[in-house]
Amino acid sequence: MNPLARRVGSWLGRWLSQPHHRHGASLPTPLVLLEKTLRPGDVLLVEGETRVSVAIKYLTQSTWSHAALYIGEAAGQIGPGGTPLCFVEADIIEGVRLVELAEFDGLHCRICRPVGLTDEDRQRIIDYGLARVGQQYDLKNVFDLARYLIPTPPVPQRWRRRMLALGSGDPTRAICSTLIAQCFQSVRYPILPSIELRATDRQDCPGCLEEILRIRHHSLFVPRDFDVSPYFQVIKPTLEHGFEYRQLHWADRLNEAAPIEAIT
Repeated sequence: MNPLARRVGSWLGRWLSQPHHRHGASLPTPLVLLEKTLRPGDVLLVEGETRVSVAIKYLTQSTWSHAALYIGEAAGQIGPGGTPLCFVEADIIEGVRLVELAEFDGLHCRICRPVGLTDEDRQRIIDYGLARVGQQYDLKNVFDLARYLIPTPPVPQRWRRRMLALGSGDPTRAICSTLIAQCFQSVRYPILPSIELRATDRQDCPGCLEEILRIRHHSLFVPRDFDVSPYFQVIKPTLEHGFEYRQLHWADRLNEAAPIEAIT
């Protein structure tokens, strides 16, 4: 049954990766601003437009359905568009791959930047991601993909995150932010660790509590976790490069100018 299941899984993965009608008022992020703002080690969050993106956004109650790791020119490769392959991402069909910035053209994006990361650890994170490029996911586990056939399943909110980690793991890793979470966990950089309170044994502070961080399993991370993490700085490229609201072209102001142009 494995060959048949694999063919069905591949077909289902391609179907889920197709564009879906988009609702909402999110504006696409200009690529020129992204290029000026991104730094190696940044995490790019993306509001995807595929069928699987709709389900992920519903299950995570978030705008973001995808995440990619920016590596700059560390790969030393040029893509089909003539620009560097500067992102490492996990794709449902192609597995872990390198892509150009143009891959995110026309999409709403946000940058999450790790704060205080040393140059050495940043390079280790990038190397960790690059070492996994080319890994393929076994799509014979159709159940892992079938959960996304219903974009808004009637699942209680407290169970939705678990739905993303449910199953064998291969298609789950291809869809969720597992790859990027593993990159940062390789240098013990926190994303959203579990926090436990424990009584200290300090004699100068009887009854005091200290916070103990525990690493959350990488399969439970979703794109929004980088957005809400207290350890990542949220950066909006539009605001980073001289945004001036008075230079915006509003439709009602253009209509006001039309009669003047007609008279002259």
